[in-house]
Amino acid sequence: MGLSSLLFKDPIAFILLVVPLLYSVILHEVSHGWVAYFFGDDTAKRTGRLSLSPLVHLDPIGTLALFLVGFGWAKPVPVVYSKLRNFRVGLICVSLAGCVTNIALATISILLLQFKVVTANPIITMVLVVMTKVNIILASFNLIPIPPLDGSRILYGILPEKAQGALVKIEPYGILIIFALLFTRMLDPIIISTQNAILTFIKLILSI
Repeated sequence: MGLSSLLFKDPIAFILLVVPLLYSVILHEVSHGWVAYFFGDDTAKRTGRLSLSPLVHLDPIGTLALFLVGFGWAKPVPVVYSKLRNFRVGLICVSLAGCVTNIALATISILLLQFKVVTANPIITMVLVVMTKVNIILASFNLIPIPPLDGSRILYGILPEKAQGALVKIEPYGILIIFALLFTRMLDPIIISTQNAILTFIKLILSI
């Protein structure tokens, strides 16, 4: 789903698609900062990372990946976890914030797709379909409990202190482990199962 080819084929569709996709990754990071601020850590606020301006969030490689493959990332918002009030609860809430934001964006996209006035426009339909897929992918991938992904911090907040040490020990090798598991496709069943669970949850929410 590379966006670079779309730029030349349909510039309007490109703009309509790239803006919400960029904000999907930006809002993921900003939400971490806002929840951290709520729990007492003002690091993101002091460094200007609670802004919605793309200029303070975009990562060059993550943005390039978004254009080339339709999946990217923003610069992580700085959080000093030791400053959080009620450390375990704060850590879990801060770590969940980004994924919850992506799930909310996917939910809104699916909700809008239920209206004929929306789906009558093929470009808007395409944007909302892609928004749904990308945000579910972002949420499911970040929930993987391997450092430095959000899922590992959620797990850290749940584990007893003795078990937390084992998670800390693998953190320096986390990126290598993730790439190796992605390359061998060993993460595929976990990601697919998580995506299905998120989609089921969204459908449940929308049926209420």
